[in-house]
Amino acid sequence: MPLRSQSTPTRVPPPPMEKRPMNPPPTAPRTLPLPPSAPGTVANDAYLLQEEIEYLAGQFEQLKAQLRQAQKLASIGTTAAMLAHEFNNLFAPVVAYAKHALDTDDVALMRKALAKTLQGTDAVREMADRLVGLARQDSSVIQTVNVLKIAQNAVGCLMRDPQKDNITVNLQIDSELAVRANENQLLQVMFNLVINARQAMLGRPGRLTIDAAPTHEGRVMINVRDTGCGIPPENLSRIFEPFFTTKKSADKPDKRGLGLGLSICHDLIEELGGDIDVESRPGTGTTFTITLPQAD
Repeated sequence: MPLRSQSTPTRVPPPPMEKRPMNPPPTAPRTLPLPPSAPGTVANDAYLLQEEIEYLAGQFEQLKAQLRQAQKLASIGTTAAMLAHEFNNLFAPVVAYAKHALDTDDVALMRKALAKTLQGTDAVREMADRLVGLARQDSSVIQTVNVLKIAQNAVGCLMRDPQKDNITVNLQIDSELAVRANENQLLQVMFNLVINARQAMLGRPGRLTIDAAPTHEGRVMINVRDTGCGIPPENLSRIFEPFFTTKKSADKPDKRGLGLGLSICHDLIEELGGDIDVESRPGTGTTFTITLPQAD
């Protein structure tokens, strides 16, 4: 039986696909239904517009996270001059003892030099650990955070004993008091407030007081008080604005600011379900007040 030739079936090309953003961010998952089949309709245009808005929202969240990390690194940079000075102070006696011990061949002095070396390296290691903690990327974990521990770490992250700047530190916080927060974010906020307080008191005797107490509404009020130069009334309403600063032209690096710290502090505290406020009198001092949910 002769074979019949079969015609090759005609291939129908797939319909053209709509252009979509490349590599959508993980923070903006697709939640919309499939687009309408008829391009150019109002429904299809509305879908594409909503899809673009979701994509841009994800990009905005990524940029905001990068900005926060940049501000954190800027805060660390503010302490760089102090850190270098403290390293010199730590290593100077170590080198002096070691050289003298080698010159005199004194075994007892060598032991003392080794003890000084161990003390210095422990202090340097502690400073490095604090720097790593500050630079660590934020996580989204909300947990029970000890307020006294955060206050102590914030002061310690200055990398310099405040008494060397004629500043007395007074912590009035119950050792058991805790809040519900993200530990790294709260440390970033407290560190920024401590830096600001130190800058406001440089060149004059001052007192930094951090106190905290529970309220009747199941929250904790944390106050960071300084006796510095204060904030002029015309600037007080703008200090939480991004890039607003009066310290761009300061003569020393540890006195300068980018104008991002307080703005980011405000956003972080709000995201944690809290509030931040400020009171200040020129020539008297400034008080920042943070309110956060109390831990059970």
